[in-house]
Amino acid sequence: MKRLKEKHLTLREKILETIRDAIISGSITSGSRVSEPDLAERFGISRTPIREAFRQLESEGYLTVIPRKGAVVSAFTQKDVEEFYAIKSILEGYAARLACTKLTSKEIERLQTINERLSELCKHSDIKQFFKVHNDFHDLFIKAADNDKLREMINLLVTRFQRLRLMSLSQPGRMEVSVQEHQKIIAAFLERDCETAELLVRKNAEYGGKVLLDETACQPGEAMDL
Repeated sequence: MKRLKEKHLTLREKILETIRDAIISGSITSGSRVSEPDLAERFGISRTPIREAFRQLESEGYLTVIPRKGAVVSAFTQKDVEEFYAIKSILEGYAARLACTKLTSKEIERLQTINERLSELCKHSDIKQFFKVHNDFHDLFIKAADNDKLREMINLLVTRFQRLRLMSLSQPGRMEVSVQEHQKIIAAFLERDCETAELLVRKNAEYGGKVLLDETACQPGEAMDL
């Protein structure tokens, strides 16, 4: 029974990765339909794990599941991007301010270790692993803020717009800038400079939105070609 559950999970993860990669690479564009029957035939499985994968991808902002019509690749507008990064910068900036005096020396050392790992991943252009480790960096100080409601709000927001975050980090030079900005944030934490820590985290989030908007320029209200 345990093996069947593990196999089921593996299939779902494989489907998740296949669809994510196709959307990020542009093989499947915004508004395109993602066929449940085609995936079932391709992987030789029932539709249950596919539907589970669709629900997960919808929560991450990759798909929109329309009743009786199926799943289509979600479209984002310039306004969506601007609003997301504006809210993200405020919430994460506040978390950094709260965390600044609460982070232990060991936790700050952990932030440094994470950032060194990110620097190594930059050299290999490993965006997938970079994205995961990058999340660890932010999760650490957000957790240290010790505000459960704030952490819950941030988690819900960044999960819903995971696709935008990954696309932003995929832009040329973005990973290197992220590492540099993290180093400044760590320095502010070490100095217990709460105001600077908040400002730097907000600036980092705002820059993430800017590079994405610059790369996928469109008129306000128009869907972005992500």
